[in-house]
Amino acid sequence: MNYILFDGPVRNQLLPFTYTRPVADIRVGILTIREKWEYYLQSTTTTVTEAYLSDKYPMVELEENVMLNAAYLPNNELVELVKSLKNNQAIFKDEDVIAFYTTDTQEDIDFDTFEAIEFDNDITKIEHIWDIFSKNAEAIQQDFELLTKNRTSQPIPTSNNIIAPENVFIEEGAKLEFATLNASSGPIYIGKNAEIMEGSLVRGPFALCDNATLKLGAKIYGATTIGPFSKVGGEVNNSVLFGYSNKGHDGFLGNSVLGEWCNLGADTNNSNLKNNYVEVKIWDYETSRFAKTGLQFCGLLMGDHSKCGINTMFNTGTVIGVNANIFGSGFPRNFVPSYSWGGASGFTTYLTSKAFEVAKVVMSRRNIEFTPQDEAILTEVFKLSKQYRKN
Repeated sequence: MNYILFDGPVRNQLLPFTYTRPVADIRVGILTIREKWEYYLQSTTTTVTEAYLSDKYPMVELEENVMLNAAYLPNNELVELVKSLKNNQAIFKDEDVIAFYTTDTQEDIDFDTFEAIEFDNDITKIEHIWDIFSKNAEAIQQDFELLTKNRTSQPIPTSNNIIAPENVFIEEGAKLEFATLNASSGPIYIGKNAEIMEGSLVRGPFALCDNATLKLGAKIYGATTIGPFSKVGGEVNNSVLFGYSNKGHDGFLGNSVLGEWCNLGADTNNSNLKNNYVEVKIWDYETSRFAKTGLQFCGLLMGDHSKCGINTMFNTGTVIGVNANIFGSGFPRNFVPSYSWGGASGFTTYLTSKAFEVAKVVMSRRNIEFTPQDEAILTEVFKLSKQYRKN
């Protein structure tokens, strides 16, 4: 069967992260949503997404296809239903379609003509940007069980101090010495060729993905995910870094999400709790206003390629777009549009020519090419986000 992941109606609620990727390529837990589905299905997937993303994330349609709503994280019960789908059948969760069977000759989909299969079991849905960190604990647990089933961890080096070693899994090539790992409150997963440097303190649930690094003396609280090739130091609590992003020095990051290719300068800190303890509101791209999160704790949400200078301070519930560069004293406002350059004293437009120069250098340091596809996507993001910039 051919499986195709579609963005669904939540895409705008997941901006700025979906400016540069389909919903399926959001990382929550250990794996991206796409990787989860592919692992369960033992099949590759393609994507239905925005036109400007389609060159990089194309759709492959065959004679028979199953369309999957990428906002939903797969589990065993759902996957069994998906695999059994037949012509003109669809799986629903309340009013939401999770999956449906289609052929290449069907031009219009009318779900009133489909046999509706209701999915009654619990399932995790990522529909707001704060869900990425607030639902990360359950996602790590699910991915840990998926990835480690019937497998044996690499031995834990004896110099480490381990609590609940049965909940620690170490992949081949990983390095860790003289660290303290407490997996009594959730699993700890160490990916291939990842490294935990000496003196680090880690409490699960925690995922250090392939080739990622915890620097000397890092203090990590669950539920936290450090994506591939990322480097993290200082204090981190309940945060997700998608990959290729750095928080290399001291400073606090809590209840936060960083996209790819982000960098936080030394001693950058974010607030994750308002002084009056009220519910946090954050910028909602869909409504172009600040929306209630239902959360008391919410920190920094930063899109791809954005960076900040040393000693930067972020207020509770700050949303940063794509390719923003923030520096200077004081707190910048809690919504910074894409391609903004400046800080608390004001912003100007960060020109694409300058932003792309930086992206090329940063990516080349990891031996990854800044491709014409990347440039085209980021150019479109510049146009789409113009309405939010004052300059």
